[in-house]
Amino acid sequence: MMTANHTYETNIRIPFSFIIFGLLAFFLSQILLFLSTRQLSTGEMRLPVVLSAVHLLVIGFALMTAMGAMYQLVPVVFLTPIWNESFAFIQMVVTSLGILSFSISLAFNIQMAIFSGLLLTCGIVMFLWQMFMTLKKQKKRTVITLFVGTALICLLLTIGLGLTLAYHFWSGRQLIDHDLIFKAHILLGFSGWFTLLIFGFSYKMVPMFSLAHHFSMNTARYVYIFYISGLVLTFISFITANDRLLSAGLQLMAVGYGLFAYHMFAILKKRMKKKLDKPFLFALLAIVFGVILHIAAAGFSFESEIHSRIFSIIIYCYLFGWIVLSIIGYLYKIVPFLWWTHRYSKKIGKEAVPTLKQMINEKWIVMECCLFVASLIGMIAALASSSTGLFYLAQGGMVLFSGLFACTIGSVLLK
Repeated sequence: MMTANHTYETNIRIPFSFIIFGLLAFFLSQILLFLSTRQLSTGEMRLPVVLSAVHLLVIGFALMTAMGAMYQLVPVVFLTPIWNESFAFIQMVVTSLGILSFSISLAFNIQMAIFSGLLLTCGIVMFLWQMFMTLKKQKKRTVITLFVGTALICLLLTIGLGLTLAYHFWSGRQLIDHDLIFKAHILLGFSGWFTLLIFGFSYKMVPMFSLAHHFSMNTARYVYIFYISGLVLTFISFITANDRLLSAGLQLMAVGYGLFAYHMFAILKKRMKKKLDKPFLFALLAIVFGVILHIAAAGFSFESEIHSRIFSIIIYCYLFGWIVLSIIGYLYKIVPFLWWTHRYSKKIGKEAVPTLKQMINEKWIVMECCLFVASLIGMIAALASSSTGLFYLAQGGMVLFSGLFACTIGSVLLK
């Protein structure tokens, strides 16, 4: 498990402030998506309420949760304390206000999103500065540093592209082709920031949660080389409108992701823990979903006429099946450990304390995650068949899951 080194401990209120906000944003985003079912089921993804819901999910849940996790994991992984904890609380407030105001602007007055977007950008830049000042103090650089550092650069670029889109809506003028910026915004946000971040921290968490030792990290450098090469080529293909470059880029990304999946399961073969915890299995399931989606994207790129609806479905599934499911799987493991360490680690041997297993009900988690997977499969089928009724059912399941998930994580904090 995570080494409890008090020198590098972060104030527990920092990660949990971000995570609690993320849980509430997740629940609200799923309600908004449910209310947008008719539009989503027919492939209409750029309507104001849909954009609001998706951004609430991506930046309200996924980004804020990732920030909170990084405040806890960066000191542990890189053996360096957070640069300024007071600054972290200020950043949390600024970012939260930015997310809420930006989501409201997208839903009701998209022309004014530039102003709330500037507030949101301020909060994210504060986070990037915090991470830069923290990582700068790391004594020994590793391949994980490379993944996380590149992810942070992609986050900065994503925010810049998002502001450009907001400026287009506000001014009515286009500095650069709107569709180009939109595609690059999604690419660098999903495949750049989130995927590279999950790659980096998976190299710490997978061995930690499986008690794996004596494994080689050589494959990680090839994962980075192939995936980044594909990311760059795909980005260039957007600029040049070159379908061959797009195909080559997506294929390289698929190879890089495939190497990552292979490396993760090679690490698991070195584990001492024979029976893996059930919540952790769902984080591994997200890797399997990711493999399928990368192969699908690379495969469809060979088509001479690529239907945008197909890629919209792949992107939607990429968000839920890879990014969101990864975060959910790891949160089920990280939150109980952090809270148990905070509440009970110093009481061991002095009084009776609950075990880590008793902090969360694994049987309940299995039912929740099965609901998530069933809802995700239902959403895929609904999007593919344009079935409004099926999408209502599947998205209703996702709303139920998000509420149960928030309650389950919240219940840990009462123990």
